[in-house]
This record gives sequence, C-alpha cells and structure tokens, in this order.
Amino acid sequence: MWWDMAPEARADFEHWHAHEHFPERLGIPGFRRASRWTGADGGEGVFVMYELEDHAVLGSPAYLARLNAPTPWSQRLMPHHRNMVRSQCRVLESRGGTTARQALTIRLSPAAGRADELRAALRSLGEETAMQPGLAGLHLLRHEAPPIAPTEEQRIRGLSDRVADWVLVACGFDAAQLQVLSRSTLDDAALVAMGAQPGMWRGTYALAYAAVPGDMA
Repeated sequence: MWWDMAPEARADFEHWHAHEHFPERLGIPGFRRASRWTGADGGEGVFVMYELEDHAVLGSPAYLARLNAPTPWSQRLMPHHRNMVRSQCRVLESRGGTTARQALTIRLSPAAGRADELRAALRSLGEETAMQPGLAGLHLLRHEAPPIAPTEEQRIRGLSDRVADWVLVACGFDAAQLQVLSRSTLDDAALVAMGAQPGMWRGTYALAYAAVPGDMA
C-alpha cells in the first residue's frame, strides 16, 4: 500500500499504526510480517507491506472481520490516508530479503503479450541483484483481488482506492546503490525493453518499523 499522510496527522498515525494497527493485523492467522516505510525524500509518502502465509488470507473470515469492524482510532485516521494505492498481491518472483534499510518500489504493467517475457527478465535480474553490494533483494508481485465485497474500511476512505497491477520491490542497505539501480538497470527504458508498458511509477522509502507476530506477544 502507498498513500500520503499530512504532517499534522503523522504523529498520531505512527502511534496508532505501531501500537494498535500492527498488533491487530499480526494477530490475524496467516499474517507473517508487517513493515512501514516513509518517503526517502522526507515528504508525505508512506509505503506499507504485509507478508502473508498465502493469498487466501486476504479473504479469510478473521481478516474480513477486522476490515469490517474498524476501531474508533482507525475510523478517525482512515480519512487521512490520501491518494491510497492498495494492491493484494501474489508473489511471482522473490530473491533475497524484504526488510533492509531502504526500498525502491516500482508500479508497472506488462505490455500486451509480453508478461512472460517481462517476468523471465526480472527473475534473472533478481538472482543478480540480491547479491550486489549494498542491495539485499528483488521481488516481483502481481495484484489479484480476492472475491470479497467492499469493506467498511474502504467505505470510510471513500471507496476510491487505486491498485497497482505489477509491483517491483528492491531492498537494500545503501540508498545510493538503490538510486543507481533505479537509474540504470531498472530505469523506465530498461523495463520497457524487458516487456513493460511505458508510464510506470517509482518511489524510494526508508524503513520506519517492522514487526512479526511474536513481537506482539
């Protein structure tokens, strides 16, 4: 998920997200890890990633119960989640770690008839990228919405959530090396040559907080 959080709401949001929302989500069977990231440029951008046991968790009764019964604190903060992009993904390819100091996220789509070509190119690239100095992992995700009705949380946000089709997440502990990756091997021209449509979106983020279910005990 990506969204913008205004400065005047950020302190309350971070308190809620770490001390109510993460424990709530990580208490749901199938949630393995939660991480929150903030825009590396110091702006309003937020990136959040939940890692799950499998895609079916997104339609599980326990998860739907939480989505349809937000707490008063959640209800107060949901309207501050502006420009929400929320993708419920299957993992297509994954190499290396997911929670290093820095992350580069690229939202993209394959060009017509080139999905397999793009996936194969990024699979090969992931095997190299995860072992480069300053980098830790490369992961390719594809949005696949579970067959569920709109939830109360979505209603509070205005039912205006957008989705990213494919998502590329590169993680590393050296911000400069991620920038090099973004401007060379994974720049727009390179991704189009691999099989992506023009017009992708990218952002860089710094890790703010990560937790697993055992941390909530």
